[in-house]
Amino acid sequence: MKEKLRASMPLLGFLLCPVVTMILTELYTHDPFQDMKKTPWILNIILYWLLAAFLVMATGRLRAALRIQTLFFMLAGLANYYVIAFRSSPILPWDIYSAGTAASVADNFSYTLPARVWMVLLGFCFLLGAEQLFAYRLYRKRVRLAGLLVCTALLTAFTTFLHQESVVTRLRLYDKMFTPGVVQKRNGCAVAFAMELKYLLPDRPEGYSEEESRELLESYRSDAPLPETEELPNIIVIMDEAFADMSYVGDFTCDREVMPFVQSLTGADNVISGRLHVSVLGGNTANTEFEFLTGNTMAFLPEGSIPYQQYMRGTVPSLVSELKRFGYEAVAMHPYYASGWRRDKVYSWMGFDSMRFLEDFEDVEYVRKYASDHWDFAQIIREYEQREKDRPFFLFNVTMQNHGGYDQAYDNFEADIKAEGIESQSLSNYLSLINLTDQALQELIAYFEQEEEPVLLVFFGDHQPNDTVARPIRTFNGVRQQNITWEQEMDRYQVPFFIWANYEIEEKQQVDISANFLALEVLKQADIPAEGYYGYLNELRESCPVVSGKQVILADGSSLDSGAGKELEEMKRYRKLQYYRMFEAYKE
Repeated sequence: MKEKLRASMPLLGFLLCPVVTMILTELYTHDPFQDMKKTPWILNIILYWLLAAFLVMATGRLRAALRIQTLFFMLAGLANYYVIAFRSSPILPWDIYSAGTAASVADNFSYTLPARVWMVLLGFCFLLGAEQLFAYRLYRKRVRLAGLLVCTALLTAFTTFLHQESVVTRLRLYDKMFTPGVVQKRNGCAVAFAMELKYLLPDRPEGYSEEESRELLESYRSDAPLPETEELPNIIVIMDEAFADMSYVGDFTCDREVMPFVQSLTGADNVISGRLHVSVLGGNTANTEFEFLTGNTMAFLPEGSIPYQQYMRGTVPSLVSELKRFGYEAVAMHPYYASGWRRDKVYSWMGFDSMRFLEDFEDVEYVRKYASDHWDFAQIIREYEQREKDRPFFLFNVTMQNHGGYDQAYDNFEADIKAEGIESQSLSNYLSLINLTDQALQELIAYFEQEEEPVLLVFFGDHQPNDTVARPIRTFNGVRQQNITWEQEMDRYQVPFFIWANYEIEEKQQVDISANFLALEVLKQADIPAEGYYGYLNELRESCPVVSGKQVILADGSSLDSGAGKELEEMKRYRKLQYYRMFEAYKE
């Protein structure tokens, strides 16, 4: 009997350990017994078995293979827990491209763990110890090599199987990729990740023709003479890190006003203000930047993808290249590392004449661990004063002061704004940071009010902060995660914006616009003709004033999720033109 038990131990270990590993991995973030149905369970178990078999063939040792798999998912699951906590979205295949950027800001977050996660870690440790019992060795190299080839083929076939729409439909897998957190909860981490591999590169649009797209864009070109250079305004654009109005999330009051100056601009002379609809939440700043600078939308790209990292390899048509047609000097400024999101390369491909990053500055003034907006805006003034005086000037600035996390105390920063009735250090820190930005903005605009040359100043946030800031507000308003409505979820993808001029422009307020259309509004207020791609966007905006990676809002005010919105005929045309502009118009 003992001999039979001993002989069966390797098979028992191979069958049971991957299953326990799978369960523990899921338990980091949710209860798989409640959230996952029978089919996803079976698919995940098969995938874990295939991975274990691959490792057995690669190492020749069952014990080592099981421990490698267990340790990998122990660490990957923990990383996934933190990523969800920081940006409200799980790890996605293309996050590998963002690893360097993530590491550069990782030390500003808190890494305390709840009891649930400690229990999961303890479970992994017990499993690693139990795997000592399962010893088995494969000595024949030819058998192992053949096994590796078979396992690789099976893993490839299994992943391809999950990429078939008919399979996803038949097995009733959840495939709404605009909600990756739900995809992972319902399908399981491993199967969800395998499904998302399909979206590493966007598909060519149905009915796409390079020639037709090129001809359509050319039809939006004008033969009219370009405006005189001296008539064009200087354009300053500030994309402020995590700048948001948290009253969008829920009602609450503070012991003093958070952004009195920004709010005073609503309805003021020569100001356009409203809500900017963005495609990201709590992170992935570069995607809002991408939408603004290119006029493209994340609606046609894989959920969670980073165009700066994945798709840009050479000349990038953009607002920069459009402004340079009119003689603008173009400067990019970001008081953080040049390598973040590959900005040093992407900005060059877009056509910026010069770039300023953290490495290029001295005597930086910090709030917490990031350059303050007060100091940053002073550098904007400095760049403006050093511009080429015989050319119109364009500066694009991405700030850093308000970057997450928000749950720590600092010697160089005091959280002096409190939300009444809400005990949250993260919320207090965040609101106090926004107040500092508001003060700095008042000083910046006071400077440009005195300028004789025309200046157009554009300001917007890139995304709202993560759930450590929003959750206390929702809880205060009686909103729980399980009963959040679609409208409430979309409120998390909106931030304030305004366009201010020291010359006469038509005032507008309560404007709803998405990031891909904002540059179009800038061109309009600068009296620069919208031609080519921007001419097309000008036409599209009449019927679809908001197009983001989350939703499409039509001219009548009705809203569709991005999946349904992509089925509109005008959106299908937009998708083709964007594909042409991103992947065909300019080759490396």
